[in-house]
Amino acid sequence: MSAAAPTDRLARIGRQVGVAALLVGLLVPFVPLLVWAVSRRWRYPALVPTEFSARALTFLVSDRSGVVEGFRNSAIIALTVAVLAGLVGLSAGRALGLYRFRGKRVVQFLVLAPVIVPPLAITLGVHVVFIRVGLANTIPGVVLVHLIPTIPYVTLVMASVYANYDPAYEEQARVLGAGPVATFRHVTLPQVFPGLAVAGLFAFLISWSEYILTLLVGGGRVQTLPLLLFSFLQGTDTSVAAALSLVFIVPAIVLLLLTTRYLAGGASIAGFGKV
Repeated sequence: MSAAAPTDRLARIGRQVGVAALLVGLLVPFVPLLVWAVSRRWRYPALVPTEFSARALTFLVSDRSGVVEGFRNSAIIALTVAVLAGLVGLSAGRALGLYRFRGKRVVQFLVLAPVIVPPLAITLGVHVVFIRVGLANTIPGVVLVHLIPTIPYVTLVMASVYANYDPAYEEQARVLGAGPVATFRHVTLPQVFPGLAVAGLFAFLISWSEYILTLLVGGGRVQTLPLLLFSFLQGTDTSVAAALSLVFIVPAIVLLLLTTRYLAGGASIAGFGKV
């Protein structure tokens, strides 16, 4: 047995312990929500609920709660925003990450401007325009306004990916006879996909949890989970609010776990570089 074997075993055990600790730290905050979601009566000073019930969970799947519609709208909006922001960031990030040109810092500042300026100030002006063109109180309008805070993050992530990207692979593919589409599909995309997955995750999470932009542009007619959650939190039914919180959080956690290896950077070929 080589001397490196015990070291590798200890490193593997350390990683497993770290992952286990991360999962425990991630799941522990959900325990009170889960208990509240299935409780019917839980009064002080009892440490556990005195009576359990699935009433809150049953209510969420009923037509009266509006959660099914809100979940569908949130999923459609967040997935669409992630795809559109990814397409924009893929091109804009390449320009910022690969090329040096005069005024690049100004362009980077303009890309970040929607994040720096208070969203409320931007949305009020956008809302007036959307009313005139018929996009107010519609899902497409909400999707477009969600692109304002998501595109800057996606562009910067992709710019950092392209900053460490070697375009020589594309040149070799072109020399061997590959066209632009084939080069992008078989050479470029596999190398930058880990970064694109991370950027898409950020865009999805921002859109999924957006409240103010959805409320103003959607006008209360486009119901999403954040709007419903705030509504239930203002009420007195703690069990329903806890159950809806779980419904709201679980999809984001699932996507986070699916992209963990990309967040760690181990699966990335191009990696993350300095813009």
